[in-house]
Amino acid sequence: MNSRLALHLAAWTIALAVLALPLVGLLEGWFAASRWPVRTLHVEAPLKHLGAAQIRAAVQAQLAQGFFALDIDRMQRAVAALPWVAQAEVRKQWPDTVTIRVTEQQPFAHWDGDQLINRHGQLYTVPEAAELQGLPQLSGPAPRLDDVVRFYLQARTALAAKGLQVEGLHLSDRGAWRIDLAGGAELMVGRDAPRRRLQRFLDTYPKLVRGHAAGFAYADLRYPNGYAVRWAPATPAPTVQESPSA
Repeated sequence: MNSRLALHLAAWTIALAVLALPLVGLLEGWFAASRWPVRTLHVEAPLKHLGAAQIRAAVQAQLAQGFFALDIDRMQRAVAALPWVAQAEVRKQWPDTVTIRVTEQQPFAHWDGDQLINRHGQLYTVPEAAELQGLPQLSGPAPRLDDVVRFYLQARTALAAKGLQVEGLHLSDRGAWRIDLAGGAELMVGRDAPRRRLQRFLDTYPKLVRGHAAGFAYADLRYPNGYAVRWAPATPAPTVQESPSA
């Protein structure tokens, strides 16, 4: 009895498979890319560093499969892998439209020359990172990234109040801080109590630079009760040459 039942089940299985083959072929033909192509691709993003052509090239293979066959998750991964993309979202809209919403990375600072820090304090890499202008140069041991960003923000605010602009901040492997200012001046802050040392310098800065129009070139704040300053060379006054009178 069991063998007869098994034979019946096998026969039914074969019969169903034979009947299903034409149906699968029909469905594949019905849902083919030629019958349901993707005609419109919308890219929703205020693109600054990334081009719409790059996004289209990344998903072109999926779009060619047609509206029903394209893989949304694969498309999102392809777009998210592009340089400058922080986040990607892909949606299908009946009957022939795909919308891609892209959030670009927002660069905040350079990190160690070849990486960037975004506005969430996260590192990312793009091919042209070193060419970006107008961003501060930050560096330090990788595990101290958060500390470097935090001290940069504090130092930037404090120095700006005295008319000084921070162009770079660096933390050495031994834990010593250095601040680079616009115009080439350097502040050697050192390891111990960097915020207190910086504030001590700024408290006396207005009196310090009085009478020194060229400002300072270097200040060493590592002394226990003060600091040392090297002044920038004064810019010589332009020579006025008078033409002989006729």
